[in-house]
Formats: sequence, structure tokens, C-alpha cells
Amino acid sequence: MIEAGDLKRVIFGCGNFGGLGSSPALRDKGDDEARALTLLDQARDLGLTRFDTANTYGGGVSETVLGAWLARQDPAFRDRIQVATKVGNPNGAPPGTAPLSRDQVAFHLDDSLRRLGVERIDLYYLHEFDAATPLQETLEALDRALSAGKIAAFGVSNATLADLTAVLALTGGALRRAFSHVQNEFSLLARRDQADVIPLARAEGLAYVAFSPLAGGLLSGKYRAGEAARPGTRVNDAPAYYDHLLTPETFAAIERLRGESEARGGTIAGAALRFILDTPGVDSLIVAPRSADQFAAYFARRG
Repeated sequence: MIEAGDLKRVIFGCGNFGGLGSSPALRDKGDDEARALTLLDQARDLGLTRFDTANTYGGGVSETVLGAWLARQDPAFRDRIQVATKVGNPNGAPPGTAPLSRDQVAFHLDDSLRRLGVERIDLYYLHEFDAATPLQETLEALDRALSAGKIAAFGVSNATLADLTAVLALTGGALRRAFSHVQNEFSLLARRDQADVIPLARAEGLAYVAFSPLAGGLLSGKYRAGEAARPGTRVNDAPAYYDHLLTPETFAAIERLRGESEARGGTIAGAALRFILDTPGVDSLIVAPRSADQFAAYFARRG
């Protein structure tokens, strides 16, 4: 489970607002504005101060809702939080354009600032690497954004070891000092970064952030082998993303986790998140609960 001392290592993910992630096909599967605002209030009340979104989540709805919520907060709270957003998902680039070209980065950065209602983005991620654009061009766009005061720091997401090595090789000076985070998928069911990306990030002083820590909810224990996923769940609504995980090995791992968590008086989700927080080199993780009950499963012991 997540302890009180871990709160600074927990980031509230806004990827369900207005849709599930960036896919246009899943825009009707996400949280509406009313639910999103309630969840943000719950995150604040729990003591979370880091928020993560992207320009393509919900087709821009996620940034808009988060911006509306931020505008309601008192200045003292706003001064102590971190807001991260992203650029470079192919769903955000018009046909025939490269997601991380100089022009696209500049355009989407200004759009994100407007939707979020801020003058500077605390942490700006390259959402996915763009083979159509030279990396040097993308980094130059970030350098200009940094010099203009539009971003305070930047990170990379969905990065391989080769991607991370390339960025490190091409950054220097102020831009290297601003390079602060790596955000990749990491969970009990997706541990590949333990071998190389996490050690390199740690050696270079980069904070490693784990997304999808519950593997689409599989590590919450709500799915069972041989049973169809319930309507309204992520595995049911976006099966293409999770079918490869629906294996006997996965469900065996979940049952082992179930036994361990029950023996300790906690929840399966809490145990899965604890594994990530206890992994050397992991700075933080992103949670994206969709109800008060899910929040409770992350933070509370049974009984």
C-alpha cells in the first residue's frame, strides 16, 4: 500500500478525462468533466501535489478540465504543485505533419499553456519519439521553449535505452540541466526497464516515473482467468492494449499477489504499487483512479 510518506512520489494521472488516453476511438469511454473534477478534489484532499496530462488525452479535454480545476485553487496550493503535460503523440499531429517537428512542438506548447491556464509548464514530456523528425530539431524546439520561459523542465516518455542515450548525447548546458524525468510503463507485469533504462536514468540523475503501474487494472485483482471483463473496465473497453497480458502466467502472478496482500492485511492494488515504490531507481508512479473506492484500495489497509 501507499504510505503517508510516499505522497510526494505519487502522481495523479489525468489520462481518463474525456477519453481513455489519446485514442480518438476511446473518447466515449473516459470520465466526464463532473467526475474528473471530483477526482481531482479527492487527489488534493489526500495530499497529492503532482498532476500528469497530455495534449492528446481526450483530444485536449484532459488539459482543459485540469486547467479549469487549477483556476479554482488558491494561490498557495498552486505554488506548491507540479503540472506535467506532453507533446508528440501521433494522434495530435495533422495528417502529413511530424508530431515532434519544430512547428508542431511550438504550436502544441502554446495550445497546452492556453488550455491549462498557466504561463509556464513545470514539466514537458516528449510523449513518443518521432522517427520522421531529427531528434536535434525537437531538442532545439525544447531549448527555445526553455529560453522563452514556457517550460521549466522536460522529460521523455515511452523511451527505449537507445532513445534515452541519444537524448543524453545531444543535450548540454541549460537544456541538459532541464532534462529531469523519464516516464515509462513499469509494473509487476512489465519489468523490462529494470535491466537498463532505470539504471541509466539513476546514473544520470533523472527521475524515473512509472505509468500503468496496475497494468490497466489487471493488478487490482478485479479480473479473473476465464471470466469476461465487465463493461466499463479498461480491459473491456480497450482490449487491443491488454489482450497480450491475458495469459495463465499473468493470472498466476495475480493470485500470488492476492495471497501476499491478504496475508499482510492490504489490497492487491496496494501491494502492486508498493512493489514499484520499493524498486531501486524508481522515483514515482502515476495513478489514475476513477472512483473513491479505487483511491481507497491504493492507500488503505483492509479492516
